[in-house]
Amino acid sequence: MILYKRYLIKEISGAVLLVLVAFLALFSFFDLIAELRDVGKGGYQLQHALGFIVLKLPGRIYELMPIAVLIGALYAISTLARHSEITVLRASGLSTGRLLLTLLQIAAVFGLITLATGELLVPPVERMAKQFRLSSIGKLMAQEFRTGLWVKDDMTFVNVRSVTPDGQLRSIRIYEFNKQAQLASVSEAEEGVFLPPASWTLKKVVRTSLDGNRGSVSTQPEVVWDSALNPDILAVLLVRPETMSIMHLVSYTKHLRDNKQKTQRYEIALWKKAIYPIAVLVMIALALPFGYTHNRVAGVSLKIFAGVMIGVLFHMLNGLFSNLGAINSWPPFTSAAMPSLLFAAAAAAMLWWVERR
Repeated sequence: MILYKRYLIKEISGAVLLVLVAFLALFSFFDLIAELRDVGKGGYQLQHALGFIVLKLPGRIYELMPIAVLIGALYAISTLARHSEITVLRASGLSTGRLLLTLLQIAAVFGLITLATGELLVPPVERMAKQFRLSSIGKLMAQEFRTGLWVKDDMTFVNVRSVTPDGQLRSIRIYEFNKQAQLASVSEAEEGVFLPPASWTLKKVVRTSLDGNRGSVSTQPEVVWDSALNPDILAVLLVRPETMSIMHLVSYTKHLRDNKQKTQRYEIALWKKAIYPIAVLVMIALALPFGYTHNRVAGVSLKIFAGVMIGVLFHMLNGLFSNLGAINSWPPFTSAAMPSLLFAAAAAAMLWWVERR
């Protein structure tokens, strides 16, 4: 391998990993502050909160990798420019195109790491984290089967067949037992909507009450049901499309399409999962033009700040276009790819500008 390539790989990789570790520490600290509010509830203690935060790390790595590559590459390239090393490379005959190709090769490795993390680690670990947190709190026992989510709340067993992305319940059965462990009633509802702080509005309810050898059936259009069941518990069953693997998104989208249900949100998530690793390449291309300017230490600090702002903007646009696409029924590919395309255009424009100077 050419000497300058080894040097660039060492400098940029080290800077990216340093930024990634710093971001993980920062976000883990914020997560810990958020979890401290629930420490002491049931059996949820500090060690459980720390375990939950550790399980969230793969998701954080996947989420932060493009931003870490942008800031790390920007810092490394700006430092090389401050020491006139970029100038020496260009004076030695290294063209912008070859330098960009080398940076893209480095970014491709981080892109593969992002893809592997999002596909292999994030889906199972996210579910494990939610189940760990729920079991640590300990008031409720929940388990997912083919028939849906089963939750035990004191002497009541609840079966939820499915949950929509907005947190509504579908096909609910509530089995109530008396103190003698005898079945007292069975209630069925077509759907349920959460009513904060601790109630559900059940619609089209059919209740079968049992009293010894006798039974009676009543029907009500709407019932308010008080329960410890809440959206946090249902999150064990409801897996966000953004944390599903590409394979599961493809199969689930096909299932929804076959059943004539809306697939917009899942198709957008599918394209985002496919495009997100490519965003790493865009970020490192966006960092290259900063290496063509010569500044002292204060200038490097300003560039780092600019990189943080660009990363935050990319993260915000990534979520904004997904939501706008789902609301306005935009083509899924357009909604998922637009932020990366905009930043790729910006990188191309900046490279053209520095070449023309």
